[in-house]
Amino acid sequence: MLQKLYDYIDERLDITPMWRDIADHEVPEHVNPAHHFSAFVYCFGGLTFFVTVIQILSGMFLTMYYVPDIVNAHASVYFLQSEVAQGVIVRGMHHWGASLVIVMMFLHTLRVFFTGSYKKPRELNWVVGVLIFFVMLGLGLTGYLLPWDMKAYFATVVTLEIAESVPLIGDFAKALLAGGEVVGAATLARFFAIHVFFLPAALLGLLGAHFIMIRRQGISGPL
Repeated sequence: MLQKLYDYIDERLDITPMWRDIADHEVPEHVNPAHHFSAFVYCFGGLTFFVTVIQILSGMFLTMYYVPDIVNAHASVYFLQSEVAQGVIVRGMHHWGASLVIVMMFLHTLRVFFTGSYKKPRELNWVVGVLIFFVMLGLGLTGYLLPWDMKAYFATVVTLEIAESVPLIGDFAKALLAGGEVVGAATLARFFAIHVFFLPAALLGLLGAHFIMIRRQGISGPL
């Protein structure tokens, strides 16, 4: 039945060439851990993407229960952890995954730097990678406020003070993020919107560009 379904779709969309291009794509020998132990350092990018997928899937589950207002935000997180089946596991995955994805991306960035993979013709991909790093940091920063507990509140107060200290645009940046004079309902709503809509959209676009350039330029050579 699955073969008939595949043949039906393939006859109309001709997906076989695209699938074969992905499945038959050869990996250079220097990134094969079976041949070179040092090839494990080339796995950091794939592991970063794997953790990112987990973050997206677990985040989608969390939004089904999270209520982004100052009255119910903390209570909704507590309900998710104490009443929803496997909710504590999914939130734990999202919570610890936020730190793990930064660690993996940092290791991937170090690998790219020390193997010279940022050099011509991959300069643009390096720039895109750095932008992805900043987006990931932004996701961690905006997600920190969402549980709406005391730690999240005062951490956000410090964050806004840091934003205010930026020359020229500091006041505008703080007003844009806070949505008012104090950390309150508007701040939580803006951080939620940035965390769930704006930054993920930017991340998906940058990841798409990152992968396209990797396929066009190939994996960089050994050290």
